[in-house]
Amino acid sequence: MADLTTDFIGIKSPNPFWLASAPPTDKEYNVRRAFEAGWGGVVWKTLGEAGPPIVNVNGPRYGAIYGADRRLLGLNNIELITDRPLDINIEEITRVKKDFPDRAMIVSLMVPCEEGPWKDILRQIEDTGADGVELNFGCPHGMAERGMGSAVGQVPEYIEMVTAWVKKHSDFPCIVKLTPNINDIRYPARAAKAGGADAVSLINTINSITSVNLDTLTPEPTIDGWGAHGGYCGPAVKPIALNMVAEIARDQDTSDLPVSGIGGVTTWRDAVEFLALGAGNVQVCTAAMTYGFKIVQEMISGLNQYMDEKGIASVSDIVGQAVPKAKDWQDLNLNYVTKAEINQDLCIKCGRCYISCEDTSHQAIAVSEDRVFTVKDQDCVACNLCVNVCPVEGCITMRQLPLGATDERTGKKVEEYGNWTTHPNNTAANCS
Repeated sequence: MADLTTDFIGIKSPNPFWLASAPPTDKEYNVRRAFEAGWGGVVWKTLGEAGPPIVNVNGPRYGAIYGADRRLLGLNNIELITDRPLDINIEEITRVKKDFPDRAMIVSLMVPCEEGPWKDILRQIEDTGADGVELNFGCPHGMAERGMGSAVGQVPEYIEMVTAWVKKHSDFPCIVKLTPNINDIRYPARAAKAGGADAVSLINTINSITSVNLDTLTPEPTIDGWGAHGGYCGPAVKPIALNMVAEIARDQDTSDLPVSGIGGVTTWRDAVEFLALGAGNVQVCTAAMTYGFKIVQEMISGLNQYMDEKGIASVSDIVGQAVPKAKDWQDLNLNYVTKAEINQDLCIKCGRCYISCEDTSHQAIAVSEDRVFTVKDQDCVACNLCVNVCPVEGCITMRQLPLGATDERTGKKVEEYGNWTTHPNNTAANCS
């Protein structure tokens, strides 16, 4: 069996699957069930300072986006940080960590952007036995309106300042959770590193309104006839999360900064993608809320089988393997030319490829009277749309033209140009 144990900034866990700070990690009962199911670690739902209680809405807290088969693609939540007393949370964290010493226990924190409250809350949790803290700089709703959450995460100077306070007043390994509601994720990551962060985690939820009730014309979820923006998560956000994780791993200023990957992890495959793009582990929320805690067992067994089949000894051997292969657009190889090819034995003659190409692409697929679909090489630009819309996996594939072959679309040979910047047609004048 492959070795699934991880050592993330000195925090050891039996596997790379952690539960993210969210409703599933709000109390002892849930976290015990999670650890019993096999989760390698937990980020306890965000704690705030002792004082005026956090008051959540008592109406619907979630909105949803579904696929055609009603598979849950995304959740929008308007829930705040924990509304349970700080002292109760601290007692429960202490008990659970004592009973599960081999699991990672991270405590998520959010208090006002002042040094005193951060110093106070760190002192209150220092005897829990927790393995580290995660600074919640990502929540886009409720707390952001109070000058916390993403209101901090969108300002690199605040990130650096608060992170430095945390490192000054505690010995906890410090993970900074970043908001995706920003133009360039590299700047907050650099700020976290400058403040002394041991790692970053991302992405937190995306600011969103998922739907509008067409009878009442009110955003959903609806509270007493009103709606509000919330945080979007789930499988639908995975492409955004993967890109942001890769951006940090590729940036020369943060390439050595450990990353905990979050955003739509539902299967072991998703986890491998995050690991390959530079994450040291992954955090999961929506999948657990959809399928229950035991989904981690499928993740563990799938990752084990994948690593065994590939001859990969440890999780760390996967981390970052895809990063050198992620480039900026202008560095892509213009010598690589492909054409679509339809396997007639697999084709079910539905016509999706034809109509999508005919109406919205390059009119590169022909159809005969007896509904046989073929690719017109002279018109195919290898956009891959037909592959993506075809309902039969493997029916349409892309065939590479070797260097020196004639591209029937242009009538020219596939030549040695290199990338965009070296191609003779790509000049500043043409670009303008």
